[in-house]
Amino acid sequence: MFDRVLITGGAGFIGSHLAENSLKQGREVVVIDNLSRTEYNIDYLKKNYKKIRFIKGDISNPRIFDNLMNDVDLVYHCAAQVAVTTSLQNPRLDYETNADGTFNLCEALRKSKSNAPIIFCSTNKVYGDLTLPVIEKKQRYEYRDITGIDESYPLETNCPYGGSKIVAEFILDTYFHSFGIPVVKPRMSCIYGTRQFGNEDQGWVAWFTIATLLDKKITIYGDGKQVRDVLYITDQNAAFELLAKKINKTKGKAYNLGGGPENTISLFELLDTIEELTGKRAEYTKADWRMGDQKVYISDISKIRKEVGWKPKVSAKEGVKKIVEWTNQNRKLFK
Repeated sequence: MFDRVLITGGAGFIGSHLAENSLKQGREVVVIDNLSRTEYNIDYLKKNYKKIRFIKGDISNPRIFDNLMNDVDLVYHCAAQVAVTTSLQNPRLDYETNADGTFNLCEALRKSKSNAPIIFCSTNKVYGDLTLPVIEKKQRYEYRDITGIDESYPLETNCPYGGSKIVAEFILDTYFHSFGIPVVKPRMSCIYGTRQFGNEDQGWVAWFTIATLLDKKITIYGDGKQVRDVLYITDQNAAFELLAKKINKTKGKAYNLGGGPENTISLFELLDTIEELTGKRAEYTKADWRMGDQKVYISDISKIRKEVGWKPKVSAKEGVKKIVEWTNQNRKLFK
């Protein structure tokens, strides 16, 4: 069905896993990435798969899409500035990448002969602060009145990252309604997995795990009871595949995508899980809450479950165990 796939940001954590998933199915994959984070993932893909073409460049430059779109059957749009902290320091980067880059992609597709679906990596940050009543417990916060956030919550921005993603969603909506380009907007919670080089600003599940194994100190911003629903990367790949294959049902829609109420974990609970798996507990210091940090975010995933038949398969503990094993096998990458 999809013989040729274009992946923006395909050298990043999520993009490279989507690329590998497509390559394993025998598809041709074109990756665009500016390699601002790491070169490891693209080197890994080129070493292990033949049907991959890599283009180094930035999607904020519209010429990057020249002569690419006519033969594309599917687009995974992953390229983005992804850290809230970075967005507060350099808002221009967010809007040039997340908003302008999305416009450039849509325009290139509009002018092409292709009608490829765009599956866009959106974010739960499009819901803003979500100042809902919460209950404080010993190791975590919980919602008082609900189990998760559904897609009916109004869009609201509390940082340039969230704002630029909202703009990108509106651009995609415009091209869907005006030009018929099929778009899907998974609003993603915390995706984690192997080959994720996390840090204090982004990719916290991987960062806590890697830092513990390598005896690095961790900073906990806030009180450590913040809760997220976490989703392992193979489950996210499966969701994207279904959203694309069922495009006649999913086009034009947003779907909250995360581990859901059954796969929630707080910062402190993650440290406990890592200690249980490794026998080690990371040293940490505390710092003030950061702007834009929600005490609780849990995705209500009933819509995507009902409409495409998807649900997570990897539990939080199983996923962390996979990162532990991968890190131990690849310690040389972190020296």
